[in-house]
Amino acid sequence: MLSLESIHPDIEILKSTDLGKFSTFKLRKDGNVIIANSVDGLKALGSYLKDNNFNFEFVGLGANQILNKVDEKFVYIRVNLLNSNDKLKSFSDEYELSASTTLNHLTTAAMKFGLSGWEVFTGVPATLGGAIVMNAGTGLGEIGSVVKEVKVLRDFKDIVDIKIGDDSFKYRGNNFLEKDDIIISAVLTHKGVDETVTQKIKDYLNYRKSSQPLSTKNCGCVFKNYNPNVRAGMSIDKLGLKGVTNGGLRVSNMHANFFENFNDASFDQFTELKSLIDDYSNRFLGLKFELEVKI
Repeated sequence: MLSLESIHPDIEILKSTDLGKFSTFKLRKDGNVIIANSVDGLKALGSYLKDNNFNFEFVGLGANQILNKVDEKFVYIRVNLLNSNDKLKSFSDEYELSASTTLNHLTTAAMKFGLSGWEVFTGVPATLGGAIVMNAGTGLGEIGSVVKEVKVLRDFKDIVDIKIGDDSFKYRGNNFLEKDDIIISAVLTHKGVDETVTQKIKDYLNYRKSSQPLSTKNCGCVFKNYNPNVRAGMSIDKLGLKGVTNGGLRVSNMHANFFENFNDASFDQFTELKSLIDDYSNRFLGLKFELEVKI
């Protein structure tokens, strides 16, 4: 069991807490969560977890994660580094920002200064660190295109600066982070000033509102697109599975690559609905879609 002893003043332990509070999907499950509010706290936490043989996973805003694992020797870690958005109040050629900065703050700056390239993460509900881990993006592009450097805490001990190159990112992933690396901050660039950026962002936000169930409890896109021409949502729609329910969970009628938790859904209901789509996709389309959501 988690010890009641103080690990570090910047560490908060939440035992058997509602995991739904840490995920936009809000599936039923209680588990252990540790909130780390500083790098020194993270270092102390790492020593504690290793000395006591704990397993762990990191959770950001929980917009593309399903939190399900419950074990006396397992914890979820939320990194909540002290963050100031003052750097975003003025124009700069590049910005060094905390990993806890939310993308909506970046989008506000993009609209204010016309930062070309920052429109690519419009409407993505994530922190900067989480977005970099999965190379988050939209139909306008991916965040990896504007990342210059990433600072990580490696093995809970050493701060490492990573220069980003042409092969550093891949579709919904990266090629430079090692196991248990924790992103502390990142340097973002842009592609100059473009007066049309504000309108691009407004138009894309309107598109998302009209085409995606942003007001429901969901985990974002469940599956990765098979390729740019074979999109998961359109394929599931083609199979006639829009609106299909399983317990308190349904395939969204607005966008078939979203599962909506409309009535206290469980993880088992998610896996059953996923399996149904896997079966139909394989049987009738000859396709196998990989998960985009992280379990």
